[in-house]
Amino acid sequence: MRWRGLHHVELSVPDYDTSITFYDRMFGWLGYTSFWTLDIGYRSTYYAPSVLFTHSYIGIQPAKTDTRVDHEARNTGIHHVALWAKSRREIDRFYKEFLLKNEVTVTEAPAEYLVYAPGYYGVFFDDPISGIHWEVAHVPWIPSPASLWRWKRAMKEGAEESHPEWRGEVFKRAMRKLPKG
Repeated sequence: MRWRGLHHVELSVPDYDTSITFYDRMFGWLGYTSFWTLDIGYRSTYYAPSVLFTHSYIGIQPAKTDTRVDHEARNTGIHHVALWAKSRREIDRFYKEFLLKNEVTVTEAPAEYLVYAPGYYGVFFDDPISGIHWEVAHVPWIPSPASLWRWKRAMKEGAEESHPEWRGEVFKRAMRKLPKG
């Protein structure tokens, strides 16, 4: 499970738009790239140090409350933490041999998530002690042509439903420019 380390972290923030303005500046200065979900299925903006889908990234999404995290009080504030898996097979084994065997609460059984990335496969579960939400995920280095086609179709259908005014610009609209400096 330590094959590639951390996959991504999603942070829930109380003032989404103000937070995105801040993170755009911060990550833009650091040389990151940014993309967002286009509000298809969920709302989040992501920051990655390099090529999409193959490196760790940080996601920012709107919180359901207006409270701030008080780090000195040690309150939880992360939506979920995702770790890389080597393969789908490893996720399936982890699910059967660890999660089910230890009666860990699984919130989403292993599945392919078509709008996340080509070939994206993951399992979601809750830490039984603290309640922190975790994911173990796999994205192939080279996605199959079939998974690329399923991903593009899912994104196009999602955009047509959520943003019919875009008419074929879904991938252009997904990429965001960040300020430099």
